[in-house]
Amino acid sequence: MRRAHRDSDPGTDVALYVHWPYCARICPYCDFNVVRDRGRAEEQAGLVRALLTDMEAQAALTGPRRLASIFFGGGTPSLMAPDAVGAVIARATALFEPRGPIEITLEANPTDAEANRFAALADAGVNRLSMGVQALDDAALAFLGRNHSADEARRAVAVAGRAFGRLSIDLIYARPGQTPQGWAAELTEALDMGFEHVSPYQLTIEPATAFGRAVARHAWTPPDEDLSAALYETTQAVLEGAGFEAYEVSNHARGVAARSSHNLHVWRGGDYLGVGPGAHGRLTLVGVRTATVAHRGIGDYVAGVGAGAPWSEREAQSVRDAAEEKVLLGLRTVEGVEGDVFAALGLSPEADPLAGLIADGFLSQRGQRVVATRRGRPVLDGVLRALLV
Repeated sequence: MRRAHRDSDPGTDVALYVHWPYCARICPYCDFNVVRDRGRAEEQAGLVRALLTDMEAQAALTGPRRLASIFFGGGTPSLMAPDAVGAVIARATALFEPRGPIEITLEANPTDAEANRFAALADAGVNRLSMGVQALDDAALAFLGRNHSADEARRAVAVAGRAFGRLSIDLIYARPGQTPQGWAAELTEALDMGFEHVSPYQLTIEPATAFGRAVARHAWTPPDEDLSAALYETTQAVLEGAGFEAYEVSNHARGVAARSSHNLHVWRGGDYLGVGPGAHGRLTLVGVRTATVAHRGIGDYVAGVGAGAPWSEREAQSVRDAAEEKVLLGLRTVEGVEGDVFAALGLSPEADPLAGLIADGFLSQRGQRVVATRRGRPVLDGVLRALLV
């Protein structure tokens, strides 16, 4: 299978994010815009039509652009009919000329039912699968509310490896009762499956989720700060030892070619269309960087697209807002942020707070760029607060 072209131009190219909000089950830690996938065939057909119409309308606004990448997220887009996935890809590549063989990613859960769709999704044009395995322990999967077993995950990975040239795995750590030794063994098993890209996420407790409510009533307690730090360090050590680079705080790739070109395009400040309920986008319209948010409800989104008003929010970003966003995203990556972006915020490596963060070893200068150091990455939220608040 052909490798995707890696060198999109964030200044001229546009990427596409497609939000498919349906899930077979709502996970207790999830705070994304999702709904149960039951008895919704007619609604889903209407949503697919709205996605195509929305892309056309946004293409008319942006004018001719080259297409950098496509990413189907959610929700669970592997529940999407393969012919619908193919229709979205075909429309996108007709509206925007692809920059060579582009990366087309789709998120999937490793259930037996979804694995049966993998070959058809590959035939539809998907060339990279991001698998939400989350854990390789049945007790942990039950705690996380997942609808697959560890054995199902192993089977699905084998099927995916035959269908797709590029595979990524999502894993969740800092679960209650987890030890660094157990996490190292689980992570090593995942790597032995042959993934070229790993996204390990520390379990985050959001107040509006089932986990948030459970923790609030003291039903269970997340790992403390010291254990969480030990699990983070274990993550870095195991992945580095296996030849993976943390090219972004929560994304590790075995070599530059294995990095997600879609995510890099976004982190570099490139334009991207967001289509689907609640999808966010960033577009340069009449020379102005513009943040968009689609209507969150499925019915509201479909109706809004039909009325020529798919967005619940459309805000022209000031120079400062755009620069702050580039700092927030760019410092998460090994590429860091250009010095002129900091200058737009009135920040200089010769003056505090930037100078202090560099002197204390949380940030460093590499030529004209500023990057987060190994010391700064685990406390990046605090570093960003010091810079931007």
